[in-house]
Amino acid sequence: MSIVISEFISLDGVVQAPGGPEEDTDGGFAHGGWSHPFFDADVVGGAFDEVLSKADALLFGRRTWQAMAGAWPDRAGDPFADRMNAVPKYVVSTTLGDKDLTWANSTLIPGTEAVGRIRALRGTTGGDLAVMGSPTLVRTLLAEGLVDELRLIVMPVLLGGGKTIFPADGMLRTLELVSTVTNAAGVNVCTYRPTATS
Repeated sequence: MSIVISEFISLDGVVQAPGGPEEDTDGGFAHGGWSHPFFDADVVGGAFDEVLSKADALLFGRRTWQAMAGAWPDRAGDPFADRMNAVPKYVVSTTLGDKDLTWANSTLIPGTEAVGRIRALRGTTGGDLAVMGSPTLVRTLLAEGLVDELRLIVMPVLLGGGKTIFPADGMLRTLELVSTVTNAAGVNVCTYRPTATS
């Protein structure tokens, strides 16, 4: 499987709480929902539709999984929601137990086993293993060289601080820009893949 990351991201690299004010207020973050003014069904929505259509499974960190599990099961009947609810889902957590996995088709990956288990999943055949949100997990995947594609949905906004997905380990990682699409609001959907030399 290929690991494909999709992130709403500001021009200053922040990925925290794009969906709503209460999504993630860690560190006093006060701009939750910042992606909404820039969303459109064709370019931004289309980017997520494409990722989900190619995914054989989804991979989440605990906080993002909980937010999704609280939202998508109630939206049955919408094709995107139905696919989200039906596809196998993996959640990395050190605090959740199997009894907490109320969202259908969810499997726990204990945090202490995450890198090894994800590396093994990546080594299996099949479609993509898609990751949305989950900045702590994505940072680990990038640091471990486990990302095959990085789709950044770059919004024309500066947030002044917040959570990021990028490792701060001083290591150089080179990416190739595979495609870019721009919507009328100035959002750039940029797809990158690691180069062979990175």
